[in-house]
Amino acid sequence: MGNNNNSDTRILVIAALATAINVIIGDLVALLNIPLLYLDTLGTIFAGAAFGPFWGAVVGLTTNLIMGVTTSPTAIPFGLVNIAVGIIAGLIAKKGFTIIKALITGLILSVVAPLIGTPIRLYLFGGFTGSGADILISSLRAAGQEIFASTFIGVVVSNFVDKIISSLIVYFILVRLPIKYKPNTIGSN
Repeated sequence: MGNNNNSDTRILVIAALATAINVIIGDLVALLNIPLLYLDTLGTIFAGAAFGPFWGAVVGLTTNLIMGVTTSPTAIPFGLVNIAVGIIAGLIAKKGFTIIKALITGLILSVVAPLIGTPIRLYLFGGFTGSGADILISSLRAAGQEIFASTFIGVVVSNFVDKIISSLIVYFILVRLPIKYKPNTIGSN
């Protein structure tokens, strides 16, 4: 029983660190205005891949609530996207998080996140949130694309880069963890 409590405490501490990583790195990347990159779901993907969909969802929701208070209230509704990111990463990593699964995770997230986020962007913010994707959305709108298509395509393109890079970073972190800290979901490839 004592070992289970230690494991629960360890997961809580790592989940808190994963949330902090999302907020700090997400804010840093936004401050640097790096196009097509957010890195604000690194911790969510890590928690999902390492500890399962529940913990991924918890980290995702907590991240957006904190960012909504510390950075911008616009982050709060996108908590739904971050919850989905954690659940998907956790489900894909159920039997290990190999490099192939990291790539698959990134590809799936690059479509699912915009499917959830596009209606939020459109309904609450008219399609524009001040992110790097706004440039793509504006260009597509200027080329005559409808608002939903412009927003969805713009967000998919930016998420394609961000979610694949984020998933690969998580894979390389998990592989390099010292053995005593490794969750049992890490693949050997």
